[in-house]
Amino acid sequence: MKIKTIGLIGTGIMGFPMAKNLLKQGYQLNVHNRSQESIKELVKLGARATESPAMAASSADAIITMLPDGEVVEKVIAGSDGVINVIKPGVIITDMSSTSPDTPRKLQSLIHDKGAYLLDAPVSGGNVGAEEGTLTIMVGGDKEAFEQMMPVFKAIGKNINYLGESGAGQITKCANQIIVALTIEAVSEALVLAQKSGVDPNIVRDALMGGFAHSKVLEVHGERMLKRNFKPGGKISTHQKDTKIALDIAKKHNLYLPGTALISQLWNAASAEEGGADLDHSALIQVIENMSETKLNS
Repeated sequence: MKIKTIGLIGTGIMGFPMAKNLLKQGYQLNVHNRSQESIKELVKLGARATESPAMAASSADAIITMLPDGEVVEKVIAGSDGVINVIKPGVIITDMSSTSPDTPRKLQSLIHDKGAYLLDAPVSGGNVGAEEGTLTIMVGGDKEAFEQMMPVFKAIGKNINYLGESGAGQITKCANQIIVALTIEAVSEALVLAQKSGVDPNIVRDALMGGFAHSKVLEVHGERMLKRNFKPGGKISTHQKDTKIALDIAKKHNLYLPGTALISQLWNAASAEEGGADLDHSALIQVIENMSETKLNS
């Protein structure tokens, strides 16, 4: 089945630019979101606004959800006005939110009973990757459904990987979030060290960009730290949630993840500040600055 019409539910920081890229590639979009501001913009670009998740899904060949957490995903897919009530056999539901791997595993049998398919396909790359259509997409679920969705994935991402059975995409996203979180913390410490020692952290970052310490986090988030640009590309609250998922998995499998446990406490400290939870996760540096009684470029 060739996918022509997509129901896209969730047009926030990530979902909005993803929707724009899908429209550019000629897909017909039925869109739904709690906030109507982004919906109005997408309608101007050719999308069709819908009043509920079920309406967004009713005429769609495929459904994409990009939502805050697993609880919302379950409500949108399996709730009283959810997509499961209207989907046709053969339809592919792709949840691109970051959730516990238990979420797709719980929903999978319900969706299969309708003759449809579920993929868990969380992404990495932040709002910049979403805008540029260069997201990394980590997919778990039915492999044939993954192959059918590949043209859609290529419209919004570049590094697209099939990881295995249902939940495998979410496990991979957890691994991604551990690495990103700990690297944000490491970059924060390095730049504060430079500042406190009397060396310009801007020059230190430039020097490190050419060495073994180079990373996308140093490049993008390091710049945000130096410019004090904490407009969210990925919110502290989101990373706080993802880290909790990783620790829940660690508890289930009796794993020791000391760095993840530490960063969980730092996210808590960052979100405790007024408005902190809604800042970009690079704002974690403010916690390190406060504990070190310094501030970059001060």
